[in-house]
Amino acid sequence: MNFLYQKYKPTDWLPTTKKEVEQRGWDQLDVILFTGDAYVDHPSFGAAVIGRILEAEGLRVAIVPQPNWQDDLRDFKKLGEPRLYFAVTSGNMDSMVNHYTANKRKRSNDAYTPGGQSDKRPDYAATVYCNILKKLYPDVPLVVGGIEASLRRVTHYDYWQDQLKPSILKEAQADLLFYGMGEKSILDYTHLVQKGVDPKSITNLPQTAFLVDQNEKFATQKKWNSLDLYSHEECLSDKKKFAKNFMHIEEESNKSEANVIVQKIGKQQVVVNPPWPPLEEKEIDSYYDLPFTRLPHPKYKNKETIPAYEMIRHSINIHRGCFGGCTFCTISAHQGKFIASRSQKSVLKEVEQVTQMPDFKGYISDLGGPSANMYKMKGIHEEICRKCKRPSCIFPDVCKNLNIDHQPMLDLYREVRKNPKIKKAFIGSGIRYDMILHKTKDEQVNKNNMTYLREVVKHHVSGRLKVAPEHTSDDVLNIMRKPSFSLFFKLNKVFQEINKQEGLNQQLIPYFISSHPGCKNVDMANLAADTKKLDFRLEQVQDFTPTPMTLATVIFYTGFHPYTMEPVFTAKSKKEKLAQRKFFFWYKREYRQQIKQELQKLKRKDLIEKILG
Repeated sequence: MNFLYQKYKPTDWLPTTKKEVEQRGWDQLDVILFTGDAYVDHPSFGAAVIGRILEAEGLRVAIVPQPNWQDDLRDFKKLGEPRLYFAVTSGNMDSMVNHYTANKRKRSNDAYTPGGQSDKRPDYAATVYCNILKKLYPDVPLVVGGIEASLRRVTHYDYWQDQLKPSILKEAQADLLFYGMGEKSILDYTHLVQKGVDPKSITNLPQTAFLVDQNEKFATQKKWNSLDLYSHEECLSDKKKFAKNFMHIEEESNKSEANVIVQKIGKQQVVVNPPWPPLEEKEIDSYYDLPFTRLPHPKYKNKETIPAYEMIRHSINIHRGCFGGCTFCTISAHQGKFIASRSQKSVLKEVEQVTQMPDFKGYISDLGGPSANMYKMKGIHEEICRKCKRPSCIFPDVCKNLNIDHQPMLDLYREVRKNPKIKKAFIGSGIRYDMILHKTKDEQVNKNNMTYLREVVKHHVSGRLKVAPEHTSDDVLNIMRKPSFSLFFKLNKVFQEINKQEGLNQQLIPYFISSHPGCKNVDMANLAADTKKLDFRLEQVQDFTPTPMTLATVIFYTGFHPYTMEPVFTAKSKKEKLAQRKFFFWYKREYRQQIKQELQKLKRKDLIEKILG
């Protein structure tokens, strides 16, 4: 691995130690970032992006990756006090999702740590780091961001403690929370603090949240209206009130012109300001154009590899946001449903950078985003989008005002293929086939979309195309906000036809979820029968894991659908979950007898024949 570092100096990374700070001739830092991940200087790692953005403003910035929270806290003290503030993130994943399986078993590895070591960050890492810093440096401003903080900004259900918890601001004691992708908010905050504005008075920035006393006055923007949620205490005593809160939170997260959200907690209130509008092309380009080395910090060069880095080292993100609105997914709550796309020029520039990496063998591992095929997509008439509060632009059907033309992606992929150093650029992100197969009134768009599918199959698949039908039951899919499984049959047919015409022998790899709210054992039995009929032996499967700020999690905890208040069944116990999961593996000898007994109990001899016959 050492050969990767030959063209770089140690100062090409942000400093992580006192010695590295001194090498730069700095006597004090402006901002110190703490992260639960190893420090990888790559645009897929949030702490690196924030660090580079602040560095580009001329600030002296350091990153403390995976500080030891169990010793004498020397990692929290070694760089002293910053001139402006401390910033904390748990890393690219919620630390609890990182640490535990859907059955709450401790995971044996952590993909964001060298060698996959699993003991380098604490549970609830953002809160633990913030509490330590607040105790050591009570007078230094402290901000928190990243996925863990973002999705815990108001009262939320915590699966691992099986209880409702208040806004993370209450327990972490941070002065300000940046939710979502925090570049714009942290830049504005930094500029104000540099000017000498009291950090505690900075309460009018978009995409931030803070805690104040209920009678305390605070600065806000005149154009913002506010929406009061049920208090934390009301949520504790009434599950339906918690469910109704979520409906408002989701709607405000997905609106172009959102309200301020206010929720009381004890004698205080958490205030969540509306999100920024989607990034302009030049803004998102500027973030990706920063001087990333795209390598882990040299401190790791003689250590084992970082699994998450191995996955993304030669990947390229072309857009942010997702308008799918799946009920088990946190992307829209974090990144928003409106798409922010990079320019073709910016993407091609990064492609060229990747080809210059010493370990590059000609393969881009992924050219995609949260969903692979939403690049450059937005409303045809954006004034209609400004009034819309639909959580999904493609469920229950594709919005007529959504431009789903795949031509910009075709153009981008073709330009990437022209690079002589590229043997293949894979599309590793999941593809929304409901948009590809949807028929619009514009025949040219329909033609472009089918051409897109053909070119992906022909040029951008490593023999396996990943898609996510998630289930076969239309009742369960309806709760998931996913299209009918009948559409997957159609995709499978088209996929096989393309393979035949192009002389290829490739596989369709579907993803499925068990134990999702609304899913019963009979639904899993039908899933087994339907996928067997299609000749699939499933590999890509998972149990539903409740994570903060998803509709499915709210249903899991409350037993009610927030939008209808109708009761919804969910498998909750370990026994119930395992009973559903085994149907994925009907072809394994060890499950046959259990499946047979379960179907006998359900009086479904027809399914016994279909699955085990």
